[in-house]
Amino acid sequence: MFGAGVRAHYHASQLAARTMVPRGRGLIVTISHWAAQKRIGNVAYGVSKAATDKMTADMAVELQPHGVTAVSLYPGMVRTEKVMEAAAWLDLTNSESPEFIGRAVAALAGDPDVIRHTGTVLVAASLAAEYGFTDIDGKTPRPLTLADV
Repeated sequence: MFGAGVRAHYHASQLAARTMVPRGRGLIVTISHWAAQKRIGNVAYGVSKAATDKMTADMAVELQPHGVTAVSLYPGMVRTEKVMEAAAWLDLTNSESPEFIGRAVAALAGDPDVIRHTGTVLVAASLAAEYGFTDIDGKTPRPLTLADV
């Protein structure tokens, strides 16, 4: 959770920022989860997600004067291989393909005023409503809230 999660996000963000700052623009997206705000899973998972959100918020403060946006992005229930193994026991009616969060990142990257989002936690399905994209099946999942998870 920390080595492959928080540390990897930090290192990749640091490398990316070095190329973005001189250009005066850029977008750093860290993938996080509601577990940063509510107990879901275990201590290591929750703390690593909270650390990711805090890192992103602090990066946003430091990078905004240089035109670089940093956001945390929360997916909904993603139809990963592991989720699909448990599909018989899960309600997947509001699930997302793995490509959906990529579409959210692409929409953010294409927004000339993306800096307005810097330092925030964004939900992929809320961005679909804002930017008008859909999942690969043409559906738009309902955005989850803290109460939903």
